[in-house]
Amino acid sequence: MSNKSKIKVAVGLSGGVDSAVSAYLLKEEGYDVVGVYMQCWDAKADGCTAEEDRADAAKVAAHLGIKFKSLDFVKEYKENVIEHFYDEYKAGRTPNPDVLCNKEIKFGMFLDWAVAEGFNYVATGHYARVIEDVGEFKLLRGIDDSKDQSYFLYLLNQDQLSKTLFPLGLIKKEKVREIAEEVGFHNADKADSVGICFIGEVDIKEFLKKRIDEKLGDVVNKDGEVIGDHDGVWFYTIGQRHGFRTSKYHGMPLYVTGKDVGTNQLIVGYAKDGERENFEVDDVHWIGKDLGDSLDCTVRIRHLGELYEARYEEGLVKLKYPTFGVAPGQSAVFYVGEHTVGGGVIK
Repeated sequence: MSNKSKIKVAVGLSGGVDSAVSAYLLKEEGYDVVGVYMQCWDAKADGCTAEEDRADAAKVAAHLGIKFKSLDFVKEYKENVIEHFYDEYKAGRTPNPDVLCNKEIKFGMFLDWAVAEGFNYVATGHYARVIEDVGEFKLLRGIDDSKDQSYFLYLLNQDQLSKTLFPLGLIKKEKVREIAEEVGFHNADKADSVGICFIGEVDIKEFLKKRIDEKLGDVVNKDGEVIGDHDGVWFYTIGQRHGFRTSKYHGMPLYVTGKDVGTNQLIVGYAKDGERENFEVDDVHWIGKDLGDSLDCTVRIRHLGELYEARYEEGLVKLKYPTFGVAPGQSAVFYVGEHTVGGGVIK
């Protein structure tokens, strides 16, 4: 297929500048591009800006002179992403909805729809890269270290990567804004989306309180001494510094270092008390071939977090140096150089 005009690409248009520039770049390359907006939330009370975002996406498509479609995934998003989000918090863990959203929605339902409609590829505004190397599709970090989104994509598989284009993988954010200005996109200066995938910036505690009741519990130190109280362990994450109340002044800042869901106790301590030298992961997923029981790599334990030197051995991640803020429920993503090889969920 050397003639790109015969290659059909469904571009996920979010209403933001990244996806707009992605669509523009693909059209400039000669692909047959269609813009697609995915609606996954509808509750304005949560700060959802779906109506405005859809209007922005439609305006981008009109500006580019490409067809525009809108898909409704509200039911599936609630069932496959948000239910899991609540279940994990109830269990005392801190999930990452963006990771699941990419697997279930953008590269799940959207990709399935696109294939059924005769598209060759889907494309998004993610800052990441896909390359084919000796018959294997590899996921690489985006070259803009401040925007790289490979962390959120570690659950993708070979079939999904083979049908995915990331036009922004080799571009930095400043350049994306410049292109948007030059092209005349109305959303060139639109702020980056933050918060929960497809919902936006929300107060996580308030969002959780719609389904999870507050329950007063004890704040204890590492020796088990009660030193304060809190509103329910499920509202806190490992490494958190605020939101609980202590009755004693400790001088240095206190952080959440542990949680006991059964007794509703929140364990706090100093930063050094929250350091871990190793941790377990489950639900391990390799993007390409199975890399076996051991691997020397770097690991990220949060989006855009530091890359820590580590060794993976049969579900255990051994860190070269003690690290603060290892939160159960979050994803640990493994890298070899700039190559994202897979990851798992921190236990």
